[in-house]
Amino acid sequence: MGTNHYNNDSMECKDVLARLYTFLDGELTEERRIRIRRHLDECSPCLEAYEFEAELRQMVANRLRDRVPDMLRSKISQLIEKDSQSAN
Repeated sequence: MGTNHYNNDSMECKDVLARLYTFLDGELTEERRIRIRRHLDECSPCLEAYEFEAELRQMVANRLRDRVPDMLRSKISQLIEKDSQSAN
């Protein structure tokens, strides 16, 4: 991964990779997101790491959403119903 970018506000690979999760979570300032996005546009190894992490997160999220046990769904529904009845 390259670290010698000539743009003064460009970030080094180690900084980008250290902030990759917060970047994916949208927990950075707009300025920092722009700087990371610029780095990703210029650095294919960091872009590959970003794409891998983004795809992995999506796969995990899809699998978790698809595999909620029926018993858990039932218990949650019962608790919601009980809560709504007690609110009346």
